[in-house]
Amino acid sequence: MRLDKFLKVSRLIKRRTLAKEVADQGRITINGIQAKASTNVAVGDEMAIRFGQKLLTIEVQQLREAVKKEDAATLYKVKKEEPVQ
Repeated sequence: MRLDKFLKVSRLIKRRTLAKEVADQGRITINGIQAKASTNVAVGDEMAIRFGQKLLTIEVQQLREAVKKEDAATLYKVKKEEPVQ
């Protein structure tokens, strides 16, 4: 599954176009490698996303084409959340 689609389905980022912009700005890494919006995401990947002054590190648990709002958090597990200096 594409990175931008995963971020939208998991509701980490609300819109796919916004997910693409964040990826294009170099604010997302997958397994330590800078990712583009078209990068494929696999189960078990570790993803770091920089939101403003916060760095969120997650592990991809499952991939689904669509999920209910309540179930979106089951697609990933938050490993750490830390402020960016």
